[in-house]
Amino acid sequence: MSGHWSPEELPWEAFDPDRVDPGLIPLVKAASMVESNGRDYAAYLNRVFADDAQVCDMMNGWAHEEVQHGVVLGRWAKLADPAFDYDAALARFRAGYSIEVDVDASIRGSRTGEMIARCMVEVGTSSFYSALADRTDEPLLKAICKRIAADELRHYALFYRTMKRYLETERLNKLERIRIAFLRVMETEDDELAYAWFAANDADGRSYDRREANRAYMRESYALYRPHHARRGMTMIFKAVGLKPTGRLSRAMSALAISLISFRARRLARA
Repeated sequence: MSGHWSPEELPWEAFDPDRVDPGLIPLVKAASMVESNGRDYAAYLNRVFADDAQVCDMMNGWAHEEVQHGVVLGRWAKLADPAFDYDAALARFRAGYSIEVDVDASIRGSRTGEMIARCMVEVGTSSFYSALADRTDEPLLKAICKRIAADELRHYALFYRTMKRYLETERLNKLERIRIAFLRVMETEDDELAYAWFAANDADGRSYDRREANRAYMRESYALYRPHHARRGMTMIFKAVGLKPTGRLSRAMSALAISLISFRARRLARA
């Protein structure tokens, strides 16, 4: 993919341990696990789009960038916490969590649906890294998150264009597109993020408790978001499903999302 950057371009010398927020380190560790899993998703998508060389090339480039995100985040986490063993944590994550790659078709029911689901993932990741960049005062982490957030927005655009191309022949109606988007958004509380948190932050031999790990991850991640992150994310969601991105409904759903995030953040903080 064009327009990408290399890890050597990042200001590693700017790392300032005195400006590291200890509460953000576990989030960065968990994010490094998820990003490093990009090649499995590429293998799955290459099966779904086996006869479309353009999409397969795009997915392989996307996976390369995702894995690089994970390596860079892991390197920062090691600077912030010298006891962190990225390779060992990644091995734990891969041993305990994987996706099905041996498929003949998209689990979303169509290639258009697959691209809508990928758009939803990029909405979440671009929002997360934008929020993390806004939250941290540590110069290196801020630079890393801004680069990754920009990548995720570019990935969204690639998936959106591919979705539009397949929509011309598959003709999914708006209701079906909304259904797929909603179901994919709800999957943000599935095992992947919870197990990434566990693998990255629980190295003392404790057994995996999905509910506990999920609550821990969501407690820290929800606390990052501010209203403008939710508004931009809702605009991207509406665009992907074919609704007016800046209309009255989008504004109402943004307000609802902001309220729900704030409610969950307060509830999890008290818990």
